[in-house]
Amino acid sequence: MHTDKRLLKAYKNAKLQLFDNNSKYIFFSDSHRGDDSISDEFARNQNIFRHALNYYFENGYVYVEAGDGDELWEYKKFRHIRLAHSDVFIVLKKFFENNRLIMLYGNHNIYLKNEDFVSKNFYSYYDDYSQDIHDLLKGMTPLESLVLKNKATGQEILVVHGHQGDLLNDQLWFISMFLLRYFWRYIHVIGFHSPSSPARNHFKRHKIERNYKKWIQKHKIMLICGHTHRQKFPKSKELPYFNTGCCIHSKGITGIEILEGKILMVDWRVRSDKNGVLQVERYVMRGPVPIEEFDMNSNRDYEDCMNKDLKYDEEDC
Repeated sequence: MHTDKRLLKAYKNAKLQLFDNNSKYIFFSDSHRGDDSISDEFARNQNIFRHALNYYFENGYVYVEAGDGDELWEYKKFRHIRLAHSDVFIVLKKFFENNRLIMLYGNHNIYLKNEDFVSKNFYSYYDDYSQDIHDLLKGMTPLESLVLKNKATGQEILVVHGHQGDLLNDQLWFISMFLLRYFWRYIHVIGFHSPSSPARNHFKRHKIERNYKKWIQKHKIMLICGHTHRQKFPKSKELPYFNTGCCIHSKGITGIEILEGKILMVDWRVRSDKNGVLQVERYVMRGPVPIEEFDMNSNRDYEDCMNKDLKYDEEDC
């Protein structure tokens, strides 16, 4: 019930953006950028992530960061995160200055709801080397949600982080943040993980995903989110629930692309060529599939499949 109400509220308050077959979007979430200490799980993938962002910038994509980009629960001083991953923020700044950055907040960077916090930390920074102030993401307005609407068909896609309605990560987020910052942050280094995280708790993750699907079935709106850290790309006639996965897997990062009116799931990781030379490569995991195939308002074949999709848990991609 909470998920339905919270997602519906996010949908109604979302920023609306029109798209067509010439639009290009890349969705990443759950980077959890930290301070480059031993508990910073993003550090191992920062070069892959930066390379991927440069690819998308050079090819004209809009970058949508679907929540939990910065790990502000574990690390309360954003300047340490920016210093640790300054190369990444240089690329983010390029997207922002070209009006191609959309920043959504999740539970782990929910502080971005606060305008004062954003202006103090993200608008500019002090450079110790040059001893002056430089602009960063000056004027950025983080969002909770985004609705993409097809200019031709009117089909809508809701994009959120996905923590909406997850009690410990939404309504009680401050308690979870406190425990993570002062307890689980140190314990998970040796293999123990917070039970409030759906990424580590399979029962919790499946429960959250079932709630997503119930919302999709009820409102007949396509959903792209993150939060659970499990990538998802529906099969034919399954409910149109897409999950970006995350950027802290040991093998690389995953994301969702919209390109030429189609949607696809991609994986970026380090691979070796036949000579053993390591290089970062983009690999298409699922798709591309025309977006209109996931339009529940015009595709009658969905009616026979929706209840079945809710009944059974789906396999990992």
